[in-house]
Amino acid sequence: MKKLLSLALVSVLSLACLTGCSSSTEEAKTNPYKIGISQYGEHASLDNCREGFIQGLKDAGLVEGEDFVIDYQNAGFNDATTTQIAQNFSAQNVDIMCAIATPSATACYAAAEDKDIPVIFTAITDPVEAKLDKGNVTGTSDKLPIAAQLDLIRSLQPDDDTIGIIYTESEPNSVSAIREYKELAPDYGFAIEAIGITQQSQATQAADTLIAKGVDCFSNLTDNNVVGVLASILEKTDEAGIPVYGSEVEQVVLGCVASAGIEYFELGKQTGAMAVKVLKGEAKASEMPYETITEYGIYINNDAAAAFAVEIPADIAEKAIAVNAQ
Repeated sequence: MKKLLSLALVSVLSLACLTGCSSSTEEAKTNPYKIGISQYGEHASLDNCREGFIQGLKDAGLVEGEDFVIDYQNAGFNDATTTQIAQNFSAQNVDIMCAIATPSATACYAAAEDKDIPVIFTAITDPVEAKLDKGNVTGTSDKLPIAAQLDLIRSLQPDDDTIGIIYTESEPNSVSAIREYKELAPDYGFAIEAIGITQQSQATQAADTLIAKGVDCFSNLTDNNVVGVLASILEKTDEAGIPVYGSEVEQVVLGCVASAGIEYFELGKQTGAMAVKVLKGEAKASEMPYETITEYGIYINNDAAAAFAVEIPADIAEKAIAVNAQ
């Protein structure tokens, strides 16, 4: 009799375990991933990163609202706000943080590390310089093809010799890019006239200073403080008759003459694909090296080029992508 009771008890416990396991599995299937997206500010390049990231999730078979939900927060180019956003994501115990641009990434990393929440970043030029190459963090770099940019400017302005650049002194990506520009520029017969700023409100004043110095053209970085007021800078350079070269297609659309740059929507998609691997447990962020897009495109704004009497050589025109100004 005792043996029969024992067998019955084992059966009941086994059934309960199976039921519990089934319930847990079902819950895992029906409970969507919580993804916190922190974007440093709103401009076309960063917006494209975000949209590409979401598309990357969908391309991997995830359905928004069923498989994942997004809490999107925009810091408005305010460093203190990036910290608040990151701490809020941490308090929510999101499954993953997606950080767009360096200030958002460093804030998310600081808020997530104690809880071991993975952080996936994008639109960071130099993750090593930003100290985002170790820990439970990975993502994609938008490292500029600076040699290709210098070569493009030399081809379009064969007789000129000075390039002006505005950059944010506290942004590691920009500091790294300026260093590389200065190292490579002499190989292309250029000198770099760089002006560092500490806040976005100084960018247009820096443009006035470069114009007064008589630079032959500007080359723009992916510096968020500068890109955020690029339209105002272009008004000044247009009036002064000085061409500006962008760092990606959206800046060319805005009015820059040309760019050797990457496509940020594709960068975002690549980031989304990495995030899916982490969410599904196929890889750990801490074990995934950050990735860099090696392909770049040549973008030409023919209207802007004509306005500055910049002639496009046939070999460049043949491979370039023509874009229309806004």
